[in-house]
Amino acid sequence: IKTIIGGAQIIDMMILVIDCQKGIQTQTAECLVIGEILMDSMIVAINKSDLLPEETRADKLAKVQTGLKKVFSGTKFKEPVMVTTSATGGDVSGLLSALQQAAVIPRRTPDGSFFFAVDHCFPIKGQGTVLTGTVLNGTVRVNDAVELPELRQERKVKSMQMFKQPVKAAVQGDRVGVLVTQLDAKLVERGILCAPGSMPSFSAVIVPVQRVRFYKASCPSKRKYHITLGHTTVLATVQFFTPANKAAPVEASPAAFDYSQEYLSCEELHQTDGDYPLGSQWALIVLDRPVVAPADSLLIGSVLDTDINMNMCRLVFYGRITSVVNAEDKEAMARLRVYKPKEKVGGIKRVVDEDVVIGKDLFKKETDISLFTGLKVTLDGKVPGYIEGSFGSSGQYKVRFSQPHGLAISKKGKGKGKKDDDDDAGEEGGGASGKIILSFKKYLFEPPSGKGRRIQQ
Repeated sequence: IKTIIGGAQIIDMMILVIDCQKGIQTQTAECLVIGEILMDSMIVAINKSDLLPEETRADKLAKVQTGLKKVFSGTKFKEPVMVTTSATGGDVSGLLSALQQAAVIPRRTPDGSFFFAVDHCFPIKGQGTVLTGTVLNGTVRVNDAVELPELRQERKVKSMQMFKQPVKAAVQGDRVGVLVTQLDAKLVERGILCAPGSMPSFSAVIVPVQRVRFYKASCPSKRKYHITLGHTTVLATVQFFTPANKAAPVEASPAAFDYSQEYLSCEELHQTDGDYPLGSQWALIVLDRPVVAPADSLLIGSVLDTDINMNMCRLVFYGRITSVVNAEDKEAMARLRVYKPKEKVGGIKRVVDEDVVIGKDLFKKETDISLFTGLKVTLDGKVPGYIEGSFGSSGQYKVRFSQPHGLAISKKGKGKGKKDDDDDAGEEGGGASGKIILSFKKYLFEPPSGKGRRIQQ
């Protein structure tokens, strides 16, 4: 399946081959997912019909087709053309006819920067090295300078062939072999050939993602997934998030990421539904190593280390890149305003007067309370106030309320050697009952100058 995902970018038309005796298997479902991502129609070939007993073949194939129709009715293909095929004694005229009716010549354009997906590379003694693949964008001509960005090497096109015929130029959609010189074929298996300087390298991207409905396991944030971009598959850590403003309109296929919005961190990626409409779930994907790909590439996330015998779809999510970021640049990452809602609950150490109390159990002794100074709190969720500052050195703090809190003022009494601002000074009989509740936003990405940046909800 890794090879199929890698070749997904060059697929124009799909034939889904299904064993008539086994039906839809794990890899069949995975290929169906790739088809849904890439195209609007397909042909289903029900294969190995010659293995069925002749006397029951027609009835068996009819039952298989009925079952497949139910499966496909829940996909974007709805009612695909289905034909029967076999390697021996079969008639392929039905498949050929379906292909002729379904085939559409895609619209090609020679414009744009040259981008070529390399899927094979081999040397020719005395000539050079041949790179075979598909032109995905732009045009290439003999004597053009081209770049292998992953190797950081430039070469000149010596000659080209298309289906064993020499050609002077190739455009988007053409399948072609490109001959270059002074290139070690062992360094290239699959990869990219492009116009010099046109292909970016990046280590993190922001993508609007959609979960694959066939994937039944949980899809948590902060775990490793296999990310495929073109022919490259690399491990990456993924953080999912969604717009904090649920009332804001959502584009089904957003073309750009809005850095002015605030986003709510998600523990996991959800299936697309009424609560999470198409285009409402995003992912920050931090790659384990930089990759080279177009800045608007289709991206597929998977768990390829899953045991294939588990009969479980390994494709998890997909989407198209909308923004490239530098994960090492903290200032740039801080533009991504993703937060987690936090709540802390403390108690009351002492009631100073009708407006002020000394709080406890909200912070640890080593906490820098100045980071929380000025933030709003409530007493039992009712009386509003704010943290005025720290009190002593044991994680206690002073809270001032905007109205009388109604608590009984503590009797003041200093123990021997105690000062008024000592942590446990001025209290007889223990603190008053009541909960001091602090709610705030904790941002996932903070600038170097904003350590502990928190914003009140």
